[in-house]
Amino acid sequence: MTAQATITISTSERAEVDRNVYGHFLESAFFGNIEGGVFDEGSALSVTGQGALDGCRLDVIEACRELGLPVVRWPGGNFTSAYWWRDGAGPRDERPRRLELAWGSEESNRFGTPEFLAWIEAVGTDAAPTAAYLHHGARSVDDAVRWVEYTNYAGRTEMSALRAADGHPDPYDVLWWGVGNEIYGPWQMGHRSVERYVEDAREHLHFMRLVDSRLKFIACGWEREEYTEKLISGLGDRVDAVSLHLYGLDHHLTDPSESEFDDIVAQAVYFEQTIAEYADEIAFVAGRAHLDSAPTIAMDEWNNRHLESAELSEPVPAADGGFEPHGTGRIEHRKRVNRHSPRTLADALMYSGVFHAIHRAAGHEVPVTMANAVNLLNANGIMQVRPEGVIRTPLFHIWRLYQNLFQPIAVRADVTAPATWRRLRAGAARQDERGYPRSTRPAAISLLDISASTSRDGRTLTVAAINRSATDHLTAHIVREAGGLPDVATCHDLGADDMDLFQANSLSDPDACTLRERGEVTLRDGAYTFPAHSVTLLTFAL
Repeated sequence: MTAQATITISTSERAEVDRNVYGHFLESAFFGNIEGGVFDEGSALSVTGQGALDGCRLDVIEACRELGLPVVRWPGGNFTSAYWWRDGAGPRDERPRRLELAWGSEESNRFGTPEFLAWIEAVGTDAAPTAAYLHHGARSVDDAVRWVEYTNYAGRTEMSALRAADGHPDPYDVLWWGVGNEIYGPWQMGHRSVERYVEDAREHLHFMRLVDSRLKFIACGWEREEYTEKLISGLGDRVDAVSLHLYGLDHHLTDPSESEFDDIVAQAVYFEQTIAEYADEIAFVAGRAHLDSAPTIAMDEWNNRHLESAELSEPVPAADGGFEPHGTGRIEHRKRVNRHSPRTLADALMYSGVFHAIHRAAGHEVPVTMANAVNLLNANGIMQVRPEGVIRTPLFHIWRLYQNLFQPIAVRADVTAPATWRRLRAGAARQDERGYPRSTRPAAISLLDISASTSRDGRTLTVAAINRSATDHLTAHIVREAGGLPDVATCHDLGADDMDLFQANSLSDPDACTLRERGEVTLRDGAYTFPAHSVTLLTFAL
């Protein structure tokens, strides 16, 4: 067998991958994240007779427990900026209905803090509890302080009494808190300069910590050098992490071509470049400011946006999954995001590449220690919820692979493999009206992307491989620097079967693109052939 690539693994270079990088995101009033997703009071599939958990979909809870959720961010997102948490506490029928300005809807507030935290307890397990990550708009110190008092204070105050009346006498002990969302953008209520934000955030942090000194904070970051310098200099010694929001662009709804597939899956390289540049900048500023340590990165919003022609009618969710057919439009049309477009095989390969980028950054002095994909449910989520059930998209199975099967200690993997030269899409922040980025980066894109890891005791090695080629299998010779490898491994893969490059799942065909367990496979002369358009995990017993 002639190898086309070589993978060299060095287990002497090790760094732990934080489990929270496999985190999730829910936003209220956002295209079925909550109402019609987590929460559906009129459904026969929803919980009844369990207090604050009433109305939550039981099948969604079961799917989340099956997967395991390390951490979930709520209530947003843009929704956070104008949100007053007190609207979502107390008796449901007495809560105010508000005009919601982030997404132009009306918010019922029937799903609020007690419901979210009851749901967090329900989706976690004793072996793998789920952490809540609450995000505050940083527009009122008193509002933030009372929210922490409601969730965490054990004494006898109005807020702790309200928590008890809402069904939870004991504190929830919520440790992760975000302070301000995208405050650099005029689309946010509370938009302000970085200088003013630093002053406001310092006051919020001080008084929130007076309620509970254990709190961990994530500040509003932005990957612009001038902003980062002022943020880290002013807040770097007071927060645990700073946020990073990254989005990809996907045109397969108007251009379902092999070339579009190639552009989509290549975008993980842009994510890796941006993470590396941002980490270096944070470390540089922290060093110059003589901080004892630098805050880490929380990539607490990221996904791949499916764009469609804005000339079409608004997409409507289909009962079987995805959206009702309403035409395809043309590439030259003005574009908008289709929030109901299901996740595809192309997404699965791109998201896998982002996880690989995070794994490789684990050894940096400023690693990514949390990442929250947008979204968990509906709205381009890793699961789609319909009246008749839950659809586990290809991304659900990518999370299964990396979160539950990939080992936690990242090790170095050097790859020599075929590559293609492309104009790499540089994110979704700047795009023309047709949805194409106004800036691109020339880049060589390796067709084989490898991430390797070991168990903590070093006795198990996992090698995750993405074959980005739409058409060609790739054979790679796998070498371990210190000692050989067994010639037998356990294999799991996704996308290895013959399928459409943009294959999605549905209620009627739930396993069209899923994780396959292949059992034991044999490496011939130390080589393995990775199928086209696939993600493969090989597990070796050392």
